[in-house]
Amino acid sequence: MSKRSHTTYDQAALSAAIRDADLRVLLMSLVHQTGDTHWLEAPYTPCRDVRLIADPSAGLPEAVQSDLRARAIEVFSQSSSGPALTNPDDHLMIRMMSACLGEAVPPEYAPAMRDELGFTDRDIHWSKPPEQSELAGRDVLIVGAGVNGIVLGAKLGQLGIRYTIVEKNKGVGGTWLENSYPGCGVDTPNHAYSLSFGRRYRWSRYFSLRDEIQDYLECCATEFGVRSHIRFQTTVRGAQWIESDRCWETELEGPGGKERFRSGFLVSAIGQFNQSRKPTIPGCESFQGEAFHSAHWPPELDVTNQRVSIIGTGASAMQIVPSIANQVKSLTIYQRTPQWVRPIPGYGESIPQGAQWLLEQLPYYVEWFRFTMLWRYGDGLLPYLRKDPDWPHPERALNRVNDRHRQEMVDFMSDQLQDHPDLAAHCLPDYPAYGKRILLDNGWYHALTLPQVHLITDPISRITESGILTTDDVHRSADVLIYAIGFEMMQMASRLNIQGRGGIDLKDTWDGDNPTAYLGMTVPGYPNFFCLLGPNTGLGHGGSAMFQAECQTRYVTACLVRMIEENLASLEVRRDAHDNYVERVDKEHQQMIWSHPGMTTYYRNARGRVVTVMPWRLVDYWEMTHEADLSNYHVERRTRASR
Repeated sequence: MSKRSHTTYDQAALSAAIRDADLRVLLMSLVHQTGDTHWLEAPYTPCRDVRLIADPSAGLPEAVQSDLRARAIEVFSQSSSGPALTNPDDHLMIRMMSACLGEAVPPEYAPAMRDELGFTDRDIHWSKPPEQSELAGRDVLIVGAGVNGIVLGAKLGQLGIRYTIVEKNKGVGGTWLENSYPGCGVDTPNHAYSLSFGRRYRWSRYFSLRDEIQDYLECCATEFGVRSHIRFQTTVRGAQWIESDRCWETELEGPGGKERFRSGFLVSAIGQFNQSRKPTIPGCESFQGEAFHSAHWPPELDVTNQRVSIIGTGASAMQIVPSIANQVKSLTIYQRTPQWVRPIPGYGESIPQGAQWLLEQLPYYVEWFRFTMLWRYGDGLLPYLRKDPDWPHPERALNRVNDRHRQEMVDFMSDQLQDHPDLAAHCLPDYPAYGKRILLDNGWYHALTLPQVHLITDPISRITESGILTTDDVHRSADVLIYAIGFEMMQMASRLNIQGRGGIDLKDTWDGDNPTAYLGMTVPGYPNFFCLLGPNTGLGHGGSAMFQAECQTRYVTACLVRMIEENLASLEVRRDAHDNYVERVDKEHQQMIWSHPGMTTYYRNARGRVVTVMPWRLVDYWEMTHEADLSNYHVERRTRASR
């Protein structure tokens, strides 16, 4: 964390760094350091800037910018005392956030952001530390050592609750470990796509590539003491609720063979991007060249001067294509549906050295920088993804602002492809902007214009030994075939073969592709079981999976602490609480873009129900999960013999 009890700064280093400062963030550091709120008033008030990487000058006049930098150098180079303000109250927090952004922030964000920025203690604590006998039989088995497994393990470790993580791979990281294709990276800025606790990582870019994210998760697993609790290369074959003993018995298979593992609690932390989708195109098994899913990129593969074909134009393809386009002999892209692409100035830029110094040294600078990124990539877009019943053009947009966003992306595409009108026609989606996953431009349109790159929109008829045949009876040869076709999103935790009360399999409860869970975490009939990043907890409007992981971890640990302190043996969500929550989710989604007709998306199941993403604001979900209300659960008390 950046908060320092007292320090003085070399004036030359400070002066050099402040040239790279985001002035809206610098103002917040000054409020903390001095305790003086006049920094929130004219002439220092920043202008509103909705760009995802905002102008660091904050829209201030040159004279005000110079004055602000000079005053900041004076304050921080002369002060040897610590910050005067460490934890703004809710009223001041709203005032600071609103001033920082240049827009009014609703009051409900104050407690959530005070948590997220580390001003308040976010963790669950014991009212009285338990005896070891009270923890007997309370072990937690976590499946998956990705983001969710690491975060939950860290917090269970703090509480002294025993836990074991089983991970199918050789290392931590989950989807970031598995996906190592060229160009793989985050589409949320790193200072938002990172945890609110632990050491601050030195991100090299605003949007880092996969290797840095994987390194960050490796560092987290080590720092939080999680690694020693992980059993790698271990797979769950099935799990069964043992009614008589109020515990889970899980069949594991690892390097030592098969075993049965008993635990008081079972947590699925495999998320939604855990299993790559298998190709079902006729003839796919006949291809004689190198063929693989984008999530299984061969580390030794060299595509130089190769004829490469890639099926799909989603997020993975949009990262792969610009990364390899200049290496290959030819690159043929097979598109089923065009995607909306959002331009992000600064997407590939490095963070300047001066800004790095401020992020690491200046009190509260990194916290407020994180806030600006969380806000711009968070709830700001959601209100414009609601259907306006009076909007006259529902076929192209949901409302006036959504139509404006659509036009901005059309203009961007038209500018990028101005000399390629036929290509532009193939790249124009026929559904509202943001109806599918938000995709960020990293040179996609430019890559499509290269002479060796070909976009094919005719449907694929079949795959042959040497290439792909489309329905127009044209065969195109390939040496390498990449399936960028996404993931099996609907099964989620049910692929673990979990059997709850009465031996009912979760696959049957979820009817194959219709997963539901209270708060996205608990399911009737499955006591002492939680699924992280479960049904309707993905983020379709923006935000950070790290934020969701911390919200859900707090909720799970709150449940466990309450159970242990109140001597409860089992916790099972009530059917009425579950059903009422799911009804609310579905009703809200009917008003949102992801239920728009005439559009296919992995957010929806075969019957058209939105099952992966949530309709709520981040602040709403934070509030829903901040405290565990056990009145929504059936609870059973432990007997003396079961202790």
